[in-house]
Formats: sequence, C-alpha cells, structure tokens
Amino acid sequence: MLIEILGSAAGGGFPQWNCNCANCRSLRDGSFPGKPRSQTQVAVSDDAERWLLLNASPDLRQQIESTPSLHPRTAKRSSPIAAVLLTSADLDQVTGLLSLRELHPFRVYCTPSLRHILREQNNIFGMLNRVSSLVEWTTITQPQNFLVTDVSGNPLGLCCEVFSIGSRYPVYVSQEHGRNLVPEEASLGAIIQSSAGKRLAYLPAVPAIDGALLQRIETTDLLLVDGTFWSDDELIRVQGSGSPAREMGHIPVSGKDGSLEKLRRVQRPRKIFIHLNNTNPMLNQSSPEYREIRAAGWEVAEDGWRLEL
Repeated sequence: MLIEILGSAAGGGFPQWNCNCANCRSLRDGSFPGKPRSQTQVAVSDDAERWLLLNASPDLRQQIESTPSLHPRTAKRSSPIAAVLLTSADLDQVTGLLSLRELHPFRVYCTPSLRHILREQNNIFGMLNRVSSLVEWTTITQPQNFLVTDVSGNPLGLCCEVFSIGSRYPVYVSQEHGRNLVPEEASLGAIIQSSAGKRLAYLPAVPAIDGALLQRIETTDLLLVDGTFWSDDELIRVQGSGSPAREMGHIPVSGKDGSLEKLRRVQRPRKIFIHLNNTNPMLNQSSPEYREIRAAGWEVAEDGWRLEL
C-alpha cells in the first residue's frame, strides 16, 4: 500500500491566511523552526495506478499538481483518482470535491446523512453530476466493511472498514436539518486494508478514545490520528477567544486524558499526528512539545510524505 500525505494541517492551513499568532508570524518572517502545511489530504493506492482520496481538502487542486503520482497519464483528460471516501461533512474535508468537477468519473463513498447534506440540502455539489452518473455517490452505513471500486465497479485492491467516532455535524448544518440526520453518521474513522493485508487507520478528527477504538488501532500497521490541538484551551490562550478543543470534536494531545497518554501503550502501528492547527506548538521543531512527542515515539506529518506498507 502506498500512502501520499498531500496535506497535514487543520482547516485554514499553516500559516492561516488571517492569523498573526506567534507560529504564523514567525513562519512568514522566516524564523520559524518548522514547515508550512496545506490542509489535510491523504491518498491511498494498492497498485500505484489507481488512487483513493481520503476526503477532499480545499487545497486539493494544488496538492494534486504537487504530487506526480496523481497527474494525468493517458488521454488528454484523465486522472488516476478513482474514488473518494468522505469521513465527515466538515468544509475542510469536502470542498475539494468542487475541484474535481471537470467531467472526470469517480466514486464518492459517504454516509446517507452526508449525502443528504451535500446533494439534497446543498445544490452546489450537483456540479459533479452535470453528466448523469459520471460521479457515483455510494452510501455506506457504519460499522461496515466494503471493497473500494471505481465508478465502473472495478476493485482497487483496497478494503475499507468505517465506524462512527463522533456525532457532531458542522455548524453550517442548521438545527432544522440536523434533526433529520443520524448522529452516528456525522464523523467516521476508517481502516484501509491493502491486498497484502497491510492496514492504515485514518482518524483526522477524534473527540474521544475508548477501548473499542484502541482495539481497532492495535490491528493496524500505520496510524494517522488527530493532532489538531496540543491542549484543550489552546485557542483561548493563543487568541483570547474560541472554544475548547473537546467542544470542537478534537481530543487534545496533552493532558492525562489526551491522545498521547491514551495511546501510550499502543505498540504495533507507526504513529503519526496529522491535521495540526496553526496554533499547535508541535509545529515548532525546537519546542518542548515537539520533543516530548518524538521521545514518545510519535511523528508529526508533513506535506509531501510518501509512505509504503
């Protein structure tokens, strides 16, 4: 299995366009001991020919251009992108679909509630289907295991297991519409298995870690997990306002109930934090927070990484 990390930051990227926090400010002036990042985007392939996108970030067009394995190869218009799995309806995970509207066939996997939000409540995503059945929307329930296929039904060599990890829908979903949605379909975790049996856990937004999730993670070879905030009160301390991390659906990395402690005993997979907010001190490679997670055996995802299982 090949994994391309096209982007590794939370919504807004790093630096964030309207943020002048210490991280963003020093990155712009060239003094920051770390790297810029686009919004989180991951692509997976079993054969290096056909690719599954895990969500679709707002930075997707440029991320594709920066990744040769995703460039057109045959006809004047073509793409190795065969399918997209949506794990939530958050804007930084779905708006990149609009960059794929140029009459290219692919399959979209999402829960019935997400399909309702994107296809029935919001007509803008109808641009993907200007030609009938060009993009196939395939609904998935949770928990569910399914073989990933392209729009013609050809298998990609990948098996996907999805399961609920959160009940929070984005704030743009009105309360009226929210009452008609299934809470367990709001946010999914995914485990992708290759034809050779290698397993990737993809968890970009995790509100809490329980025993069932730990058991799933222990069966995998690579873990890409929510690293959005270092502390629960990070936004409040850095910018003087905002919500706690947990209220936003993200378990903080630090603290006795944080992900670093919760996952301390997980041994099997290679462990990588992804989806980092621009305020996160782990972005600073000279910070004590970065040194702490590295000493604990963790890595911090960077744009452009190519991993192989």
